[in-house]
Amino acid sequence: MNVTRMPKAAPTIVWFRQDLRLRDHAALRAAAARGPVLPVYLWSPDGEGRWPAGGASRWWLRHSLAALDMDLRKRGARLVVREGAALAALRKLIKESGAGAVYFSRRYEPAARKLEAELERTLAKDGVEARGFGGALLFEPEAVRTLSGGPFQVFTPYWRACLKLDEPSASEPAPAKLLAPARWPKSVEPKAFAREPHWAAGLAKAWTPGEAGAAARLRSFIKEALSSYARGRDAPGEAGTSRLSPHLHFGECSPRQVWHAVREAEIPRGEEPYLRQLVWREFAHHLLWHFPHTPEKPLRAAFERFPWARNGARTGQQLEAWCRGRTGYPIVDAGMRELWATGWMHNRVRMIVASFLVKDLLLSWNEGAAWFWETLADADLANNTLGWQWTAGCGADAAPYFRIFNPMSQGEKFDAAGAYVRRWVPEIAKLPGRWLHRPWEAPDDVLRNANVRLGETYPRPIVDHALARGEALAAFAELKRKG
Repeated sequence: MNVTRMPKAAPTIVWFRQDLRLRDHAALRAAAARGPVLPVYLWSPDGEGRWPAGGASRWWLRHSLAALDMDLRKRGARLVVREGAALAALRKLIKESGAGAVYFSRRYEPAARKLEAELERTLAKDGVEARGFGGALLFEPEAVRTLSGGPFQVFTPYWRACLKLDEPSASEPAPAKLLAPARWPKSVEPKAFAREPHWAAGLAKAWTPGEAGAAARLRSFIKEALSSYARGRDAPGEAGTSRLSPHLHFGECSPRQVWHAVREAEIPRGEEPYLRQLVWREFAHHLLWHFPHTPEKPLRAAFERFPWARNGARTGQQLEAWCRGRTGYPIVDAGMRELWATGWMHNRVRMIVASFLVKDLLLSWNEGAAWFWETLADADLANNTLGWQWTAGCGADAAPYFRIFNPMSQGEKFDAAGAYVRRWVPEIAKLPGRWLHRPWEAPDDVLRNANVRLGETYPRPIVDHALARGEALAAFAELKRKG
């Protein structure tokens, strides 16, 4: 008796991007319900526009992809990695595998949006379904509108509007098993494109990329820091923040998972301040979606005429000193060294170092955004843009330009015991607390006893803060005068 074998269903390509997880992954679940799944990651610079991944991001990506592949193999699948222009690479994979659909999680950066639209148009002509799913945000950018129907540009009204929407739904579990396609296309090693920068050793000590690492980080935060978050988030010398930003950026955990984990912890004093920070991340993507020019240009167009210091020997030296943590201002130098060593910087210190660059040195926020992009493990176009434009005073809900952080008083207020500075600027660690944040004011005998030689073992300040503040305010006044 002849038995007719039913043809195996055409597989669905799941195009992983910044969603490197299996849990709470709508595109993956939909593909698994449809039949065989072909998980794919594409290194495709055409989808990144002017912002290809920086060094720290490439390090993270390499390790996160390895973790994702291991998780997929436990479910009978594997990750196929390819390089090249995304559309061409996907069409080639469709031909090789006989796939009938491509499912993916939506992204919100201008180049990624353009690529998604092109993909949907082209594959529709090929008779292949291309479908995007939400999951990177709690609220899609189009869903939150002002009463007049426009986008928000101030955070507090945006936060209130979000609270009026339906509570984010509960996250979904990962598929227990994935059907394999009839044949597996060839894959390339991520090492070819995710080359580790020479300074990556510190990142490996500080982080565990991957979905399991994200889950462990979230559990640790809720257990050890959530209850004191309202206070601890401003103390860089303490482990008072979640440090989930790289995991969220790469999608190793979803914001819904974080939202509900914090809600279920039932710690009232820590819940709202942290959830506000989670929604601040949403606000950043809301702004990028509605104002896609902002990664390169200020939201407030008048700031295109701001008299930033121009390129020259002096400005180049100052930028280099800032990047390397050699400004002579301890809290600034500590932050920049933490960034270089770990690919991360405490949020309070991010504001301090950013203010110092744009207001003490009068260097453009674009310079700072570019350095953060290269060195941050959590380098995210929406958040990086919002943070720098907020500090510079040229973006949405921006701090007034005349708000200029005093690096000495900021250090004394938020690192009063000096734990943060002593860790990252060890050459002045023996200074008494009174002089730690202003070593140039310390008496000679105090410096000698602490083995500090200004200009030799630790630099003198590269600018006088009081004079620099005056110059920054004068520049802003001139901008206002010119209208």
